Amino acid sequence: MDNKQTTLELGTKPVGQLLLQYALPAIVAMTASSLYNIIDRAMIGQIVGPEAIAGLGITFPFMNLSAAFGAAVGVGSSASISVKLGQKDYKVAQNLLGNTITLNLIIGFLFMAICLIFLDPILRFFGASDTTLPYAREFMIVILLGNMITHMYFGLNAVLRAAGKPKHAMYSVLFTVGMNIVLVLAFVWWFRWGIRGAALATVTSQTLAMCWQLYLFSDKNELLHFKRGIYRLRANLVRNIIAIGVSPFLMNATSCIIVIFMNNQFVRYGGDMAVGAYSIANSVVMMFFMFVMGVCQGMQPIVGYNYGAEKYDRMFRCLFLAIGCATLILLVGWALSMLFPREIARIFTTDPTLLDLSAQGIKLDMLVFFVVGSQATITHFFQSIGKVKVSIFLSLSRQLFLLLPMAFLFPLFWGLDGVWYSMPASDFCSFAMTIPLLWWYMKKLKVKNQ
Repeated sequence: MDNKQTTLELGTKPVGQLLLQYALPAIVAMTASSLYNIIDRAMIGQIVGPEAIAGLGITFPFMNLSAAFGAAVGVGSSASISVKLGQKDYKVAQNLLGNTITLNLIIGFLFMAICLIFLDPILRFFGASDTTLPYAREFMIVILLGNMITHMYFGLNAVLRAAGKPKHAMYSVLFTVGMNIVLVLAFVWWFRWGIRGAALATVTSQTLAMCWQLYLFSDKNELLHFKRGIYRLRANLVRNIIAIGVSPFLMNATSCIIVIFMNNQFVRYGGDMAVGAYSIANSVVMMFFMFVMGVCQGMQPIVGYNYGAEKYDRMFRCLFLAIGCATLILLVGWALSMLFPREIARIFTTDPTLLDLSAQGIKLDMLVFFVVGSQATITHFFQSIGKVKVSIFLSLSRQLFLLLPMAFLFPLFWGLDGVWYSMPASDFCSFAMTIPLLWWYMKKLKVKNQ
């Protein structure tokens, strides 16, 4: 089957089969990535020590901020490509690929240079203490030196899914994760390079995977491939990429602000060990949430293509199937976390103090976790069809408008537990805001069609 026929299937094949075809590889890839993150953090916590995992928690804002810039390009370009393929505008889709490469190189280099120059003050601002700063610095120096590679790797993977190659995107992630695990075992466990070894394993594995992605896009028989003339930045394409990408950028940038604030709140009310517990609870949350991200990534090209082709019934059918899948996944995560929080926390640490704090934190953090799936899926839906203002509002509402004030106020009444309570409270309030917005948009589109 040729490449154009593969993309045309997005508008003709049964939606359930398409979602399974696109979401399953993304879920497998995200699951593998989650397992790697758990293994990575577990080895750091067990081999290097509880202070190291607290130091790793300090780096989360950095990782979120880097992901924010990467998502602005990767998600923005992939959503734009999906819509253009739905409109059968293959020339513009090709130019979007070239502009994705150029933007990733420019933004990746600037982010690396600025952050390396001001590394220590930034880490202090993120909540690093004298104990955790050396671990956080050691990890981030390596990660930042490989920042352009990371941006390019995630950006090209997003384009692979938009171009109708979800399995290739999955293979890329699986290779990265597998190589990452092997290298972490070698660098951290065998050579005892500590937290720096974990960072070096991440950058090395992404470099190897990126080389394979570049090889795939070098094939001139592919619908989207590298060729001369597509790399020059075009103002209209860049505006289109950024307009759609601003929503995931703000989502990740807001996550950065929230993690900085939460780290400082945990240090204030519980000390370095509380930051370590937050790092562990965050890892557990992300492990299950990655499944939902896989569903959203699988939904994106289907929704974008059918929106571009004006097949709105197929678009909404895909959305509701994705919401059902995401909710079911997080119900499983919620049940496991409520029943076995201590056993889950023991994967990361054997330190009695950190173990107790982490088990309690996991239960409180995931108290209403099952409602997050529909909120995240609907936010990605609006992002996929280019409804920038709605997706930005939904992206910011859960964390910036709700979590931030709650995380400030609740500890005044409940101390350390109040910091934990703020997370499920904001999750539920955000869910309550999202459903009416979707209903409003469906009603508006129905009136427009009539």
